[in-house]
Amino acid sequence: MTIAGMNHFTVLTDDVAKTVRFYGDVLDLVAGERPNFDFPGAWLYAEGRAILHIVGGRAREALKPGVIDHIAFSARGLAATLARLAAHNVEHICRQQVGSGVWQVFFFDPNGARVELDFAADESADA
Repeated sequence: MTIAGMNHFTVLTDDVAKTVRFYGDVLDLVAGERPNFDFPGAWLYAEGRAILHIVGGRAREALKPGVIDHIAFSARGLAATLARLAAHNVEHICRQQVGSGVWQVFFFDPNGARVELDFAADESADA
């Protein structure tokens, strides 16, 4: 067996529409085709791939904490992303790794999932 990469992440929510809107507004993910499951949800796409599955009908209070700390996406357009986060009033932390120079942006989605965006070291945080 060979692992070829990550296929998708799943976010559990009690508000599918709000979660889809957040990832659409903030990360430009687009809702697309999804199998006809017997529970509410959505699949969000980037560059033609369903990378984020939203599963609805689960109240946050009923969820037990797991071992996953955060979900991370490779991204492009650091300055525009920072402007978009500010425009949507999303609190975030932006830092540049010592050594590699990779830019990391951290924030939380409406369900409390911690999201990391990684940008190339040669990008600029200035608009």
